[in-house]
Order: sequence, then C-alpha cells, then structure tokens
Amino acid sequence: MLRISNHYISKVVFSLLFLEVLILIGSFYAGVGLRFYDGDDFALPQMDHFFMSACVFAAAIVFSMSALGMYQIDFKGGLRTPFFLQLMPSFVMGFCILTLVFYIAPDLYFGRGILFLVFVISGTGIVLTRAMLLKTSETRFLESRILFIGCGALAKECGELALRPSNYRKYHVAGYVRVPSEQVAVPEETLLPCEDGRSLIQLVHRNRVSEIVVSVENRRGGAFPIQELLDCKLYGIKVTDAATFFERETCQIRVASVQPSWLVFGGGFDQGFVRSFIKRGVDVIASLGLLIVSLPVMLLTALAIFVEDRAPVFYSQERVGKDGRVFRVLKFRSMYTNAEQGGTPQWAARNDPRITRVGNIIRKLRIDELPQILNVLKGEMSFVGPRPERPYFVDQLTQRVPYYNVRHSIKPGITGWAQVRYGYGDSVEDAVQKLQYDLYYVKNNSLFLDVLVLIDTFKVVVFRGGR
Repeated sequence: MLRISNHYISKVVFSLLFLEVLILIGSFYAGVGLRFYDGDDFALPQMDHFFMSACVFAAAIVFSMSALGMYQIDFKGGLRTPFFLQLMPSFVMGFCILTLVFYIAPDLYFGRGILFLVFVISGTGIVLTRAMLLKTSETRFLESRILFIGCGALAKECGELALRPSNYRKYHVAGYVRVPSEQVAVPEETLLPCEDGRSLIQLVHRNRVSEIVVSVENRRGGAFPIQELLDCKLYGIKVTDAATFFERETCQIRVASVQPSWLVFGGGFDQGFVRSFIKRGVDVIASLGLLIVSLPVMLLTALAIFVEDRAPVFYSQERVGKDGRVFRVLKFRSMYTNAEQGGTPQWAARNDPRITRVGNIIRKLRIDELPQILNVLKGEMSFVGPRPERPYFVDQLTQRVPYYNVRHSIKPGITGWAQVRYGYGDSVEDAVQKLQYDLYYVKNNSLFLDVLVLIDTFKVVVFRGGR
C-alpha cells in the first residue's frame, strides 16, 4: 500500500491509474497524428493547447471510470466481465463531460474525427493494460506472505481480513505464532511451532514471510517477543501492529482494540491553519457553484413537497457540530409532519414508513441534503465530513461507544467517508461501524481524501442510490 496525503492507496490501483493516464494522453497525440497524416508527413493543425486538451480528455475519462467503480478491483472475481460492462458506459459519460467542457471552453475542442480516433486508441490501450494486470494477478507476483504474532480473537479477525477476497492485494497467511498469555482462537494447524533454539527471524526466513502483524490483545508481561520483533525489523521485515493493519485494509479505525497511545503518537489528525484555510475556501467556492447549478432542482423539489403534503417545505433540526456545539441543520422535508408524535427521537431506517413518496425519491438522490449548502456557507458545516447527529443520539452513543466524541473535532459534512462506504444505519451497532469510518476520515482528512469522497458520492447518487 502507498500513503498519499495519509490515505492508503493500493500500489496496483495507483500503478494502473498512472499507466492509464499516460495511455489517455498518449492516445490523444496518436489520434491527432493519424488524423493529419497525409502519407508523407504530418500536417498538424495550429493548436497551441494540445497538452491542455489531452489533460482534459484524460481527466474526463479517469473521472468517469472512477465514478463507475473501475478502480475497485476484485482479484477474486477477475477483471473480465465487470470491466467490459463498465468500459463503454465510462466512455459515454466521458464524452458527455467533454461535450460540456467544449461548450464552456470551445478553444479546447479538437474535432470529431480526432475524438473518434482517440477513443478507439485509448480504449484498445486500456483493454490491453488491464488484460496484462489480470494475467499478473493470476501469478504470485502480487502475493505477500504474512505472519501473525498472536493466536486469539484479534489474530483470528486479522487473518480473516487478510484472506478477504475483495482486497486490492493478495495475502498468503503463513501462520500464527502462539503467545502463552492468549487463548487459541485460530485453527491448530495454522499455528507455527517455535522449535527450541530457533528465533523468530529464523521462523520468518524459513516461511518466506515479508510482513509480520502483531495481533496480540495484551502485550504486557515477558512473553511478548519485543526484542525478536526488533531483530526482524532490522533485517528488513515489515512489522505492523493490528490497529494499523486494520486501518490499512479497511479504511477504518477499529475502536474495539485501538489504544489511546496509538491515536496520540500515530500520524494524522492534521487540523492546521493551511488545511483549514484550504478546506474553507473549497467549501465556499463549491457551495456557491452548487447553489447556482442546483437552484432549478431545489425549486422543483419544493413544489413537489408542497403539492404532496403541503407546508412546511423545509425541515430544521438540531444537530451536534464541531466541538460539540449544537446548530440547526436545514433539509427538505422528506417525512410526514409530526413524524415523531411520541416526542422520542427515532433512528431513520431504510424503508421508514414515515417517509413520503417525494421524500423517498429525494432521499435516494440526496436532494434533501441540498439546503445544507446554507449551513456550509454559514460555516456550521463542511462539504465533506462526518454526518452530524442529533443531540439525543450523541448523548447515548458517547456513553456506549469509545472515542465517539473524536468525530466532533472537525466540522460535520453534507457527505462523508462513512456515508459512501456504509450507507444506512439504524442501530448502535451501525453507529459503531460508521464511527470507525468517521475516525479514519478525521485522522487522515486531506483535500485528496475529500476528492475521493465526492467522486464516491457522485457514484452513489447517480448509479445506486444512497442515504
């Protein structure tokens, strides 16, 4: 895994993205060359913006492929069927984006003949590149051999995570090293015997291990092999603790096993002036732009709500924001009036009977969230961040869920990492899962991660609905 702005990115996906950007830009130049080749020489047109046009083309196609999930690779299922089902729609979406760009900036337009050639060449290049990746993934070139220190419930969970088929990389679990203080929770045949006179480094070399994951629940006492782990580290073997392994593989922070010291001394939690200034600037510019673009949709939504269930069109509700401050979030009303007649707040469920017909539609398309643009402009919210929760539920969750208040160290968002990764939640257990994503975002928040969340939000809204 690579870390870009504190966010974990698969080396395979990064390499694939890098190669495909080069292919897309190179295809543009190849298409222009073929279009104006007269048999003897290249009669290139007078275009001073070749590189800018090539970058716009590459950005449009990469965005479209990302929105359709073409960089979410599952080695278990291969790249064949889903790839070909997604490539053509990606090119169609890219063509629509380019049409809009050419309408706004006509100087970047490079002609239909060139565009056709560029699409053909780039499509061929992408197909060949992904076929090579598939062939490579079928070998052991991308496989890492991993060893777990520990044999308890935490080690078992980490081992199952390593073998999960949706990972971007393939692991082969070499085995588990027994720790005397733990009760064995893994299969006996996976335990590696530590023979007398043999050190951990010898065990690692004999099993060709490239990474050790320390998954011991209790590291106190003399049984924990800290000196031998240091020897492995000095010999070039990667040593990772369970919390970091879980964060890397799931893009979550596991609240059940993480230690406060790991949060204190680990990286992340960048809330400096530069980050805050950039985030606020992006929020204001994006909010004003979205407000202008979405104004017709908001007017039609208000009319539809009024026709179905009369006034009020908007719904204001108390939510907990940064530093625990309570503010009123503004949304389009998606439930019937007096939805909580008993006076006790209720979790919103996927098929909630309190939701109106118009409300069901605007919730799936997330149109009900659009009025929160005003909360962003007022500085109460951000575009991307943990979703703000109601004070009633915050009081409950703070008492029952460790580190819940950490999510209030930054501004809440219209959309967030938990929303695009988990979706609906109507219980304390769901709140824990969403909190683990929120903690990951709070710890690793950056402009790069915000962009990824916005792309995933686009994908959730347009292609499969969401909360």
